[in-house]
Amino acid sequence: MKTRPWLVVAVAVALFGAACQFAHTQTSQRPQVIAVPQEAAAGGAVSAPPAQGDSTPAMQATPAAATAAGAKRSSYNSCNVEGPYIALTFDDGPHATLTPKLLDILKEKGVKVTFFVLGECVAANPAVLERAAAEGHEIGNHSWDHKDFRKGGGSGVDSEINQTNAAIENTIGRKPTLVRPPYGGTNAAITRRLNEEFGLKVIMWDVDPLDWQNRNSVHVKSEILKSTKPGSIVLSHDIHRTTIEAMAETIDALKEKGFKFVTVSELIAMDRPLPAATPAPVPPAKSKKTK
Repeated sequence: MKTRPWLVVAVAVALFGAACQFAHTQTSQRPQVIAVPQEAAAGGAVSAPPAQGDSTPAMQATPAAATAAGAKRSSYNSCNVEGPYIALTFDDGPHATLTPKLLDILKEKGVKVTFFVLGECVAANPAVLERAAAEGHEIGNHSWDHKDFRKGGGSGVDSEINQTNAAIENTIGRKPTLVRPPYGGTNAAITRRLNEEFGLKVIMWDVDPLDWQNRNSVHVKSEILKSTKPGSIVLSHDIHRTTIEAMAETIDALKEKGFKFVTVSELIAMDRPLPAATPAPVPPAKSKKTK
């Protein structure tokens, strides 16, 4: 019996897409690195825990004092902005069916967001990414298949970044300028390479509803509303049904609180150095009384 080439190709594409979505809906098993809010770093750098078995030091949050002195920031958890501006971000897509549903909601609400996409899911669902970009959403690199950058060595980072950059550029005609390391896992050396060699700003977050763990739309909405403040970068995942179900009401509630939505790059463009800390006044020395 002759093999039909078109049938082989169709089956291969279907299996690839299914593998992409299956692999990245298992997020409940992923260790999560907690991002450090910018103001928490004001008292000194705070480390996120390294991945299990990793001997490299965890990423150090950029101290606010360094930003105040005019130093170039290498990564962002949040931004210091004038006005109620925030950035919604979504990781691990594009998903074949859930991302289009999210795009419908965002279009209806007039909201632009930033998607941090996996290269293998871009290859599986290019039309979804094309639509996201055409509708004005920002696209960032989230690696090819969600490997921890700290475990792959230099060549591993190169492959994860370059393959995904190529997949994005081939799909929407331009390379991304932002990257979110899988699990939020990076260190000073990797962050510097991502900045200097790849020209990518490293984007973390300061609001995490743990939607990968708590598959409950009410919980997702509640956690986002509770933690979001001006300048926040909000983390979610467009591969979970409950997250998509939460978004319409979450966006409406954020609007009621006065928040305005921008992409991550737009938020960064508004970022201002934090004012230098005012030293506490030194009380005058007590004079010694003479007899």
